[in-house]
Amino acid sequence: MMQIDYYFATISPFTYLSGTRPAQVAAKHGASLNYKPLDIMGLFGRTGGTPPKDRHENRKAYRLTDMRRAAAKLGMPINLQPAHWPTNPAPSSYAIIAAIRDGSGDVADLVAGLTRACCAEEKDIAQDEVIGDCLAAAGFDRALVDHDMMQGAETYARNLEDAVKAGAFGAPFFIVGEEPFWGQDRIDDLDAYLAAV
Repeated sequence: MMQIDYYFATISPFTYLSGTRPAQVAAKHGASLNYKPLDIMGLFGRTGGTPPKDRHENRKAYRLTDMRRAAAKLGMPINLQPAHWPTNPAPSSYAIIAAIRDGSGDVADLVAGLTRACCAEEKDIAQDEVIGDCLAAAGFDRALVDHDMMQGAETYARNLEDAVKAGAFGAPFFIVGEEPFWGQDRIDDLDAYLAAV
């Protein structure tokens, strides 16, 4: 079975715009999807990227234009300047890690729900109540919001290390073997690649 390593950040608008398409592509090709939430600002720092707030005004403006166009193309609502962004992505990431281990709900729906809450619904995904609502909506126990935080923190840190070693530098980032795909706009390329191997 082919494996897709899916590096993403819960505060990333481009992860939000991926929706559940990564899971759909994996299922279509009988591949496993290895969800790896990570610290995107840490990844930028380790790989030469610049956090959005520190970019030149031209780059900031184009990023918002790109987000608006992509959301319109996908028919997805988006808030280009959400009230709770950036927020601490660690709590929501720990909850995803706990949900993956738990396995009782739908991880794709959880990731989509958390990123939608951040990027389209004006919710602070660092808050336990918001995370709990997203867990419950995806079929998980709300109690996973604070389940085994130490293991969540260790996995979260390891995901960043894995991403750097694998060649990732942004989110979402997909890697199949040695083949990298960066961005929600490369999911079709990922699909085509899996169809050909």
